[in-house]
Amino acid sequence: MIVSNTVKPVILYIFREFYVTLFLLFGVSIVVFGVLYSAPGDPLAAVFGGQILTEEQRDEIRKSMGISATWYGQYWSWLTKLLQGDFGTSLRSGQPVLGEVMKLAANTFYLTFGAMFLSLSIAVPIATYLAKRGTDRLGWGLMMFAYTTSAVPLFWSAYIMIYVFTHYFNTLPIGLANSDSVNVAQILLPIVMLGLGSGIISETVRFLRDEISRVFAEDYVRTARAKGVSVWKHAITEALIIPVSEMIASKIPFVIGGAIIVEQIFNWPGIGRMAWQAAQDRDYPVIMCITLVTAVIVRGTGLFHKTLYVIVNPRASQEHKPN
Repeated sequence: MIVSNTVKPVILYIFREFYVTLFLLFGVSIVVFGVLYSAPGDPLAAVFGGQILTEEQRDEIRKSMGISATWYGQYWSWLTKLLQGDFGTSLRSGQPVLGEVMKLAANTFYLTFGAMFLSLSIAVPIATYLAKRGTDRLGWGLMMFAYTTSAVPLFWSAYIMIYVFTHYFNTLPIGLANSDSVNVAQILLPIVMLGLGSGIISETVRFLRDEISRVFAEDYVRTARAKGVSVWKHAITEALIIPVSEMIASKIPFVIGGAIIVEQIFNWPGIGRMAWQAAQDRDYPVIMCITLVTAVIVRGTGLFHKTLYVIVNPRASQEHKPN
């Protein structure tokens, strides 16, 4: 009975959020497609090496490629193919877009979640120490470290680390995209720089410190302390699991945005670097596919947090239920 009372709200919540996600992706695709269509530049000219094409030539190319002259015709054609599982073909390489994007999405996944794991591994112990001991000498130093790492611009610190590794360790921590043999610096340094420079550590420390302090001040925690029971056993879910999952869900978009910078600087073969190149080439099918994949990742992390919250508190599934 307990299992049923827990599973049913979770299933209903997931189904409801699934339909919301479909509408969200539909809206995102319309907005991004409209922005790309109205942006300056001619994708057909980019395909033909930057040649200046006349209107008659563009019409002939569109007819030969089956491209509509209107934005809504192009969007409807793209959407129809998408519903059939076809994300389009790259204007630059002529290869199916989805295969190219998914091939590089795994690298961005390693970079993004590796950086997130590093940030949380640093922030959670610092927040726990500050909530328990306050700002003593060690706590003050840890807090300054958290705020300093978040204040330094990511692009600046990344180039400084490249300089240090090049001149003092005699290794070049870039070139992963075009090299078969890589060293440890080429793999770990981008993850470390993104984890330290994405601004997650300071915000997580501040948020978790307040949450842990609030939970420790609750009556049931004080009662557990008075009875000699471990307070962490009672407060671990409310003080850490839910807040940490909330931070992951809210910060993933910022980490992915920072990943674009890191992938460019360290030549990391990911979808951020691919999106940058596609924007320069006006390769709109690639940009649309990357946008949808990124939206699914961001929405998925948010759904993970909310689902976890519903599992802990099944009544939460009724909070946003329409009247």
